[in-house]
Parts: sequence; C-alpha cells; structure tokens
Amino acid sequence: MRDNLVEQIISEVVNKQTSDNARDKKSASIAGCGLTEFVGTTLGHTIGLVIANVDHQLHDVMNIDKKYRSIGILGARTGAGPHIFAADEAVKATNSEILSVELARDTEGGGGHGCLIIFGATDVSDVRRAIEVALSEIERTMGDVYGSPAGHLEFQYTARASFALNKAFGAPVGKAFGMTCASPAAIGVVIADVAAKSAVIEPVGYASPSKGTSFSNEVIFTFAGDSGAVRQAVIAAREVGLQLLATLDPTPISSTTKPYI
Repeated sequence: MRDNLVEQIISEVVNKQTSDNARDKKSASIAGCGLTEFVGTTLGHTIGLVIANVDHQLHDVMNIDKKYRSIGILGARTGAGPHIFAADEAVKATNSEILSVELARDTEGGGGHGCLIIFGATDVSDVRRAIEVALSEIERTMGDVYGSPAGHLEFQYTARASFALNKAFGAPVGKAFGMTCASPAAIGVVIADVAAKSAVIEPVGYASPSKGTSFSNEVIFTFAGDSGAVRQAVIAAREVGLQLLATLDPTPISSTTKPYI
C-alpha cells in the first residue's frame, strides 16, 4: 500500500511538471514572432504592430496623409478607454500623431468595445516607440476596469489630456479629463449623474447604446475641469457603480490590475 502511495505521489508530480512545461511552451509560442511588423501584446488580447512604409494604395483607401510614411497600429478585443488613455500617454512621449480611433463592438461577447487606434509618423522609429509606450501603459490604465459575469465598470482619469483623447472624445487639450463607463447601460446613466453632481466639472460627451457606442450595452460620460474636481467625480461614480453592479451577480467584483485613481 505504501508503494502504491509513493507511485501515486510520483505520478502526480510528473503530471504537474508535464502540465507546467506544456503551459510554458504555449506561453512562449504566443509571446512573439519574427515579423518586423510585430511590436508586442498585452492585456485584453491587445496587439501592437507597425508598418514602416505604407503602400500608396493603402494610403488612399485609408484616407491617410502621405506624409505619414509609417503607421503604428494598436488593436484589442477588449478595452477602449484604457487603450485611448494609454495612447494619449504615447503621443505625449513621442513624435507621433493619432490618425484615427475606432471602437469595435466586441469585448469577446461582453457588453463593451474593442478598439483600433492608428498612429502616424514620418519615421518608423517614432510609431514603434509610440506603440511600445501604449502597450506598457495599458497595465496601468486597466487598473480601474472592474468586471463580473453581469457586466463591467470603467473609470479613467488624466491630469492633462492630449491629442488621442481629443481625437476620440473631444477632450480639451491640456486640461484634466475623466471618464465613467458602465455595462449594463442603466448603471452608466446613474454613475454619470453621480459624477456630474459630485464636483464642478464641464461635461464633454455622453454616449449611449444607439448614440456613439457602436450599439454596445454601455453609457459613457466624459468630462473636463480642474484636476481635483475631475478626479473626485470619477471616484464618486466608482463607489456607486461598484455597489450597483454587485446587486446583479453574487460573484465578487475585481479590478483588472491595480487601481490607479
């Protein structure tokens, strides 16, 4: 009986090692590739790519100014706000511009968006660096994205908006800017009201399922103003949103990474 027990323990150890090795090999196999267009991946099934010399025919059909010889491409299945705020930091840090921001109806079956963000520059090193910065920022900007089987909440804040946020949301460049988002959309309406009442802010935009959200089950509220006021509005909305989402499913609500607001 002792021998059988020893054999069972050894078998379990061997199986675990085999499983771990297989998992490690799988992780390694998707960690990157040898293509020059590939920059990296991150949370939300996000991929960063570059094209050093865009074909002139693609310039035409994409309606891109030909002075942008190189483009950077940031795409994700899950996440829009985190990626746009990350792209905003990338624009601040590099000699690149935002050419377009599109929100896909996605979230891999959930109630929200994926995204496609295009950077442009005359030199490929600039867009490559922009993609690198954006990919590295997404771990931070995912910090105040919360989810449960019933839906999700998303909160974003920056002390100084730049051109990505201006392109996507009409944010005033140089001013503090905040965003609240919730799915189901009903919760989004309430937390937008909470944000507006909690501090002196300047509303910038309001998007609902049939007006501005690619028919996702969300309401998105964006606003600008004094840095302290914008941050307070986001925090107040977050507190109420978490309480409301918790009523829909008993599963604990968790943040995607470490909250930053």
